[in-house]
Amino acid sequence: MFPMPVYMSRVSSIPKTAQRPMSSYLRPSRLDEALAALADGERVIVAGGTDYYPARVGRPLDHNILDVTGLDSLRGIADRGDHHLIGALTTWTDILRADLPGWFRTLKLAAREVGGVQVQNAGTVAGNLCNASPAADGVPCLMAMDARVVLASADATRSLELPEFILGNRRTARRPDEMVVGIEVPKPVGEATSTFIKLGARKYLVISIAMVAAILERAADGTVAGLRIAVGSCSEVARRLPGLEQALAGRPVDGRLADHVGADHVAPLSPIDDVRGTAEYRMDAAVTIVRRAVGELANGEVR
Repeated sequence: MFPMPVYMSRVSSIPKTAQRPMSSYLRPSRLDEALAALADGERVIVAGGTDYYPARVGRPLDHNILDVTGLDSLRGIADRGDHHLIGALTTWTDILRADLPGWFRTLKLAAREVGGVQVQNAGTVAGNLCNASPAADGVPCLMAMDARVVLASADATRSLELPEFILGNRRTARRPDEMVVGIEVPKPVGEATSTFIKLGARKYLVISIAMVAAILERAADGTVAGLRIAVGSCSEVARRLPGLEQALAGRPVDGRLADHVGADHVAPLSPIDDVRGTAEYRMDAAVTIVRRAVGELANGEVR
């Protein structure tokens, strides 16, 4: 629960001339109550708060807060026949502990890389998407999994493909009267396996330089029935590589599959220079880790 006493002490320590009107704080226990609150006026939705609160250190919390941690019905992963539904309050630790099919491996590997254990315990998969950071670990995984984001308002429910939902750096298609209530992950048609590779300056508690998620579906004859590949931290939004996916379709799933990955296949990416790496380095790194991911899947390696 949001620590109100700490909040009050921080506000009282600010000179009167700098104080702002106190924000309101709601923690509903029912979804309809939460959606009604959003319909009444714009609020900041907080679940784990692992991005929101650190960004406000030393500043008054002057937003109207909607704490959704009391909506227990939105936590968990359910098998819905042709897809799995990840509730909006499902944490990264929940993902790690859940008994999920092997093709969920990409998301489980990403879950290990999200901050430290404390962040994994509190941070939610849906919050990772809503934060819309170019370096969000969950985005390339769910993009490769063809996930859809389910949004609800007091009046209606709709679902968007991930590229439709995340519009840019810290920008999404969520309206002020909506909240994410779940993530739909369709089941592969045939046998599938997946992986996730993250490149950073150190192993843990790191913002990635580049990362790749990939899901391979095998045909009965041992060829690639489908291969979905998404790269993160190399564009404003994680991006699929459709040219590479098409180039590898129908090829034998063997040790030579990764040899077909070339620098031209990452041309759709648009990395930037920053303190973690140059754009040129990121492009080179993207080719390397995409080859590594494809080779890992083709060779049946498990990390």
